This record gives sequence, structure tokens and C-alpha cells, in this order.
Amino acid sequence: MGGTGRAIRTAVLAAAVLSALSGPARAGQSVAVTDSLGRTVNVPGNAARIISLEPEITRIIVALGAGERLVGIDYFLRYQDHLFPLIAPAAARLPVVSNQGQELNYELALRLRPEIVFASPSEFRMAESIEKKLRVPVVSLASIGRIDALVGEIALLGRVLGREERAARLAAFVEERLGPLRRRASGSGEKSRPSIYLSFWGSLVRTPVVYEPVDMAGGRNVAAGLLPDYLGAAGATVSVEQLVVWDPEVILIQGSYPPAERRVTVEGILRDPRLASVRAVRAGRVHYTFGYWYWWDPALVLVETVYLRRILHPEDGPAPGLAEEAENIFKEFYGVDGAFAALCRILRCHEWIPK
Repeated sequence: MGGTGRAIRTAVLAAAVLSALSGPARAGQSVAVTDSLGRTVNVPGNAARIISLEPEITRIIVALGAGERLVGIDYFLRYQDHLFPLIAPAAARLPVVSNQGQELNYELALRLRPEIVFASPSEFRMAESIEKKLRVPVVSLASIGRIDALVGEIALLGRVLGREERAARLAAFVEERLGPLRRRASGSGEKSRPSIYLSFWGSLVRTPVVYEPVDMAGGRNVAAGLLPDYLGAAGATVSVEQLVVWDPEVILIQGSYPPAERRVTVEGILRDPRLASVRAVRAGRVHYTFGYWYWWDPALVLVETVYLRRILHPEDGPAPGLAEEAENIFKEFYGVDGAFAALCRILRCHEWIPK
């Protein structure tokens, strides 16, 4: 856990050093970046026309104050994301450049004349295909459950977009919020870390193999170390029998779906006879958490980590209201008021977050 904290601080310092040495990226300058697939891509600095097919990257672009440079967004942000319209209402005017299968509408994309396209690493064949057809650089980025990678993305995009100062401020804000949690977690022994199983993506048996909010909150992900199902993915598929063998002390269910859309519920797990012997079920320690929502939202990651600390370690004692803290986090990232409250009305998370 200390490694994650050091990586965050290193990313903050690296962003500041890079800015000091090279100054803001200017239009026409080329910036070399290494993406999540290990590809080195030369992109134009301070690009004015961007297509993002990766929701996590789109949200960071908005948080950096560069949302006006987006000329097209993906299907999910327009039609299935509950949060994005709250933080970027102006994006409702942008054309949707992909379908539900994340396939790019090349005819439309050509008309939009992007200078950079951001894509998901889970669609690893897409990047080269887009580059060949559009003849523009394509960068595949996602943090895949790692907070240090998320902070690194913020720094990288700040450099590419000429928003280094804003990126450094956001990176420092992340460390300010997570630093105390990291110190608590690193100061506790392995035995004090409850074992956690995460049920994500609407399936009991789909689980992230890396999920650092759990680690930062002082928990231990029982699926840590498993290989993901495929390159660029964040999760693995396990069996119910394996879940029972792991016998986690806490089960967390992805709660970023509205109640009517949840295929896995707290009540369902507590009533499942296959799981009756599991410690989490016997103790009633089955909870919703936020989890991924078409990759991560950088503000919601902080909120979730604070939330998980409170439910995993209630012995910490009383703490300021989570809803108020969450609003402050969203305000810092997106400059809007009431976004978290509006999201909670959709997800009904006020029913399961600590008061």
C-alpha cells in the first residue's frame, strides 16, 4: 500500500518537473506518450479536436477544463451514463461516434477531423485499425483499477492538452484525500485487513483482479493476482465454488446501476443457499459499492475509497458526512454543485452510504 502512495506522490512530482522543464505543449509540437497497451504514440500537443471513445479519459478531459475540445463522444456516455450529463451538460450537443459495440462510425469521424482519438485498451485491435483508416494518432488508455495509473493519466493528459497546472492541482487533491487513508492502511497488519470479494459488472462471478480502492481502504481483495480474462480487461470470471473456498469476510456488489437494473443484489446474495456458509453472508457484511461505471470516474474513485474505509473499518469512529465530502470532491473535479446528490437519487445510494 505504501507503494501506491509513493506512486501517487511520484506522479504529482513528475507532472510538476515535466511542466517546469518543457513548458506547456504548443499546437504543432509532437508529444510522445506510452499508452496502456505499451504502444508509443506521437500526438500533437495542445490538440484542439479530440474524439474520445474511452469514458474515463473523456471525464478527465472535462475535469481538466478542456471539454470544449471534444468533437465526438462514445455511445455509453450519451445513452447509458447517469453521471456524465450532470458534470458536462454541454456535451449533449456532441455527435455520438460509436455504437453499442464500441465500433467507430468512420464516415462521421472523418467529417469531424480529429487530431487525436482516445480508445479503450480492452478493444486492443481497434487502435491500429482507427489509425490506418483515419490517419490520426490513437491512444489506448485506462487505469484498470489502479489509482496511480489514474493519476498518471491526469498528468499525461494535462501535458498533452497544455493543462499541466490544472492536472497538478487535481493530482495533489487526490493525494490530499487519500494520504490519510493510505497511512492508516499501511500502518495496519495483514490480519487487520478484512478479506473482500467484489461482484462486478452485473455478475456474481465476475470480479476485478486489481481494485486499489479496496487496498487503500484497508481491505484485501481475494482475487488479487488472478489473470484478467483478456488483454486490457480489469476482471476475471471465477466459480461460485471458488468464492466459497475464499470465504471472504465482506462481499461488495457494484451499485452503479439503478436498482431496477441490478442483476446482483444484497438481498439476493444473503438468500443464496450456495453462499450460506460464507463469513460475509453469515455476518451480514454484504454491501453495495460504486465500482466501475464504463471505466472509472476520477471523482467517484475518491468518494468510493473514503466510503469503503468507513464500512470496512467502523472502528475508526465517527467521521464527517460522506455526502457532504462527496459533493466537495465533485465540485473540485468538475466545478458543479449537487452532482453527487443527483447521482444518488438515480442510484438510491443514500440508502446504503453511511450517514
